[in-house]
Amino acid sequence: MNKIATILLCILCFACNKTNSDNPEDENNNNNNEIGSGQPGVVGTAGVTTWDLLADAEKNRIKGWNTLFLHQSVGQDLEEGCKANGFAWEYYGNGDKVNKGLMGGIFVDVGNIANGNPYEKIRVFKEQILNSKEEVKIGVFKFGYADIDDENYSQVETAYKKMVEELKSGINGFRMVHVTPPLVFSVEPYDGNGARMKVGQWMKTTFAGNDVIFDLQALESNDGACQINGVWHICAENRNSASDPSDVNGVDTSRGRVTSVKRQDNGLPKPY
Repeated sequence: MNKIATILLCILCFACNKTNSDNPEDENNNNNNEIGSGQPGVVGTAGVTTWDLLADAEKNRIKGWNTLFLHQSVGQDLEEGCKANGFAWEYYGNGDKVNKGLMGGIFVDVGNIANGNPYEKIRVFKEQILNSKEEVKIGVFKFGYADIDDENYSQVETAYKKMVEELKSGINGFRMVHVTPPLVFSVEPYDGNGARMKVGQWMKTTFAGNDVIFDLQALESNDGACQINGVWHICAENRNSASDPSDVNGVDTSRGRVTSVKRQDNGLPKPY
C-alpha cells in the first residue's frame, strides 16, 4: 500500500514546497493548507521513501487542497491505497464542486464513459475542472489501460496536450499531475503495453519541466524489472491477488483485471 500512496507524493512535490515562504513559521502550521511554489519532475519508486520521511504535519496539509482525480478501475485501487494510508478521497459525482480537499471520481459515474474511450474522458475531465474553476487547485487525470493502443496513441497524446494547455490558460494557477498509463500483466502486442510505455515516456518528456508526473508504470513494473524483450508489464506481486484482493476490483484476471465497478448512490461500489 505504500507504493499506492505515492500518488499523493506527486501532488505534494509539485504543490507543497514552501521553503521560500515569507513566514517560516507557516512550515510547521498543521492548519496551513496554502499551496506553495512546488517542484516539477517525475515521481517514481524512489518517491515512496521520500514520502515516508516527510513529517506528518507536512503530509496532512494536502488534505485541504482542492484536487480532482478522475479515473476508472486502476484509479480506484489508488484511492483504496491512499485511504489505507490515512488519506481518503471524498466521492466526486457529476457536477459536484471541487471544494472538499481531495476528491476522486470514476468516469463511468461522472460521464457514463467506460474504458476504451479516451477522447470522451478528456472532454469530461475538462468540463468538470472548468465547472469548479473558482475552487479547484489541482487536477489529476489517469487513463485506463484499455484507452491506449498502437492505433491511437499519438492522437491521444495530441488531444490530451490540448486539454492541459486549455485548462492552464483558462484557470489561473491551476496545477496538473500526470499519471503514466497503467500496464497489464500480458506483454502480447495486442494487449498494448508497448503503446502505453510510449505515452508514458511522452508525458515525462513533454511535461516534466513544468508539472509532476506520477510514474505509475515504474511502480507497477518495479522500474522495468518485470519485462519481456523491453516491454514492461505489471509484476505479479503488484497485482490484486486472492490473498490480497482489492476492495472494489477483486482479483486480477490472468491478463489484466476485472473491467470496473460502478458506485451506488451512497458512494459504495457495486458491479456493473
